[in-house]
Amino acid sequence: MNRKQKQVYWAVGIVLLLLIVDQLVKVYVKTHFALGEAVHVFGLDWWQLKFIENDGMAFGMELGPKLFLTLFRIIASCAGAWLICRMIWRGVSHGLLLTCAAILAGALGNIVDCMFYGLVFSPSTFDSVASWVGFGQGYGSFMQGRVVDMFYFPLFSFDWPTWVPFVGGTPFEFFSAIFNVADSCITCGVFSLLFFYRKELDGHFNAHGGEEVTPQP
Repeated sequence: MNRKQKQVYWAVGIVLLLLIVDQLVKVYVKTHFALGEAVHVFGLDWWQLKFIENDGMAFGMELGPKLFLTLFRIIASCAGAWLICRMIWRGVSHGLLLTCAAILAGALGNIVDCMFYGLVFSPSTFDSVASWVGFGQGYGSFMQGRVVDMFYFPLFSFDWPTWVPFVGGTPFEFFSAIFNVADSCITCGVFSLLFFYRKELDGHFNAHGGEEVTPQP
């Protein structure tokens, strides 16, 4: 087995592993937590599992119609898979490959929620926990499912002084975003690309044109 074949198996294995972990956590939370329910991990106020659902992008952001966002995720994931194949052909390092595979796994993880959760789960409410239902009998239609989020780290909070312009007297909480494993994969992968692999990525796809290059360790 040559290096390219090993990297193909490596990339597929990483994507599948992260995707499975993401879905296991989401399914557990979806079928054991009522909407808005929170559990303090180890009794800590700043480390919680809090179940919410959203129709938007990572960290609960709302950036457009649901169908458009789902289609955008699918197109972006296809582009990511193509990019990984191209990088393997050009001989990138294992670290860069792992980083890109993590981003792809994160995108796929949220796509699964959007595409299928509405078809196979009953609605989650503030008073009841969702359950599995027959395919197509869930709370939504194909590609209209909601993304499950659960990781919540409210590290500290305070009220802005009244003299502060625009926000004076209002509460502030850091870190208020609630996210999931897929979001973490995307965020960590993007930051890794920017801070650790940017030069390598530029070198492979700018300086070397279409030529295969010697892989880095």
